[in-house]
Amino acid sequence: MAQEDVFKKIVSHCKEYGFVFPSSEIYDGLAAVYDYGSMGVELKNNIKQYWWNAMVRLHDNVVGLDSAIFMHPTIWKASGHVDAFNDPLIDNKDSKKRYRADVLIEEYLAKLDEKIEKEVGKAAKRFGDSFDEKKFRETNPRVLETLSKRNDVHTRYAKALNANDLNDLRQIIIDCEIVCPISGTRNWTEVRQFNLMFKTEMGSTSDGAMQVYLRPETAQGIFVNFLNVQKTTRMKVPFGIAQIGKTFRNEIVARQFIFRMREFEQMEMQFFVRPGEEMKWFEQWKSFRLRWHQLLGFGNENYQFHDHDKLAHYANAATDIEFLMPFGFKEVEGIHSRTDFDLSQHEKFSGKKMQYFDPDLGKSYTPYVIETSAGVDRIFLSIIAGAYTEETLEDGETRVVLKLPAMLAPIKLAVLPLVKKDGLAEKAREIVADLKFSFSCQYDEKDSIGKRYRRQDAIGTPFCVTIDHQTLQDNTVTIRYRDTMEQERVTVDSLNDFISSKTDMKYLLKQLVD
Repeated sequence: MAQEDVFKKIVSHCKEYGFVFPSSEIYDGLAAVYDYGSMGVELKNNIKQYWWNAMVRLHDNVVGLDSAIFMHPTIWKASGHVDAFNDPLIDNKDSKKRYRADVLIEEYLAKLDEKIEKEVGKAAKRFGDSFDEKKFRETNPRVLETLSKRNDVHTRYAKALNANDLNDLRQIIIDCEIVCPISGTRNWTEVRQFNLMFKTEMGSTSDGAMQVYLRPETAQGIFVNFLNVQKTTRMKVPFGIAQIGKTFRNEIVARQFIFRMREFEQMEMQFFVRPGEEMKWFEQWKSFRLRWHQLLGFGNENYQFHDHDKLAHYANAATDIEFLMPFGFKEVEGIHSRTDFDLSQHEKFSGKKMQYFDPDLGKSYTPYVIETSAGVDRIFLSIIAGAYTEETLEDGETRVVLKLPAMLAPIKLAVLPLVKKDGLAEKAREIVADLKFSFSCQYDEKDSIGKRYRRQDAIGTPFCVTIDHQTLQDNTVTIRYRDTMEQERVTVDSLNDFISSKTDMKYLLKQLVD
């Protein structure tokens, strides 16, 4: 099945089973804005809990913060967002569609990479065990020609990005004969910069109102509170401040479902270090954050680092953690070495000292910062995409199952009476009443037991407990495993410990520190 078709099925599945809805749908929706349904909000909260516990609970030198969405407008001038928070946009004159010029070029480069991998894949099938991949990549004329073309375009692209050369970005699109996906033509406008911040007004009258912005990132709320947090928590450098919060960007090219939205949620941690030690911490946090993602169990090969071709104005190193989505490897988290830019800028614009006195060195300095910035919504999408599975069973039937990590699943346990009579329903509700204090449980008595299993498979419930007539005799139940569909008999008294051992997040967190 084409990956595009798989992605369409995932989007449809999210709506049908209460994970994600188009926002304001009864009014024909609002582009690039989505609401999370009953299953989605549970999964989203579990993702945030996994991140918060991993970052704050597991680290003695990381503390939390919840800063306001509205902040003084000078903050965004100091941070560079007013002048430099832009996307290079280009329009196709025939389709009237607008695109990010950098994304068009990156997608072109990705196609060249795919072309090389297809050549390698075909050769591997042809030669079997005797295939020497390294030698093939170094000697095959078609691979070398494509690689040379790819490298030439990439070098030119990186140079244009870093020089902010909009004319050359357009010329690369022309020279590479990149067409509009809608019209199929190469009738492009010039490339223009577009600022992504939402503006609004704060004040009781139009004359006295102050223009403010909806924050385009949560990081600045951490920086302006750096000394407040440091003094009240008595933290010593190195230490970090973590925050989860809403962010707003006026994305013109918003697409790919919840991957790129105008209102989204970030999980960010700013880690303050001594100048000169930033690259050591940059590598440590890269390793830790990649491990956090890989422990979700979707295959280490589906994650990769992608170093930035163009560094942001504040950074001296930057990389993305990318996940293999149905539409290719895409960023789910960024790790950046921000130097001392942010604290220095806020000291300059506010006139307030933002330096830290280091008692071990006996001097003051402006700390450098390592940032880890993860998108809740993008990680949500990566988890759904990694978990979505269509299976053909031995009897020829098919099932759709979300193989979610049990620790993150919205519903940990479904309790199903085999029939509604003979006291089975009452016994099932009694079990739910006991376990709901420990787990998110769902009671379901409608339709056949097979249909109920399929419903639970579709929302990713890892375990189903069936109450039958034997339960009333010996107080045992049947537990069904979602992924294997195997079943086993256990006592009702052991259910709490059994489900806990399979779904408690602490077992996932322990693997991060082993």
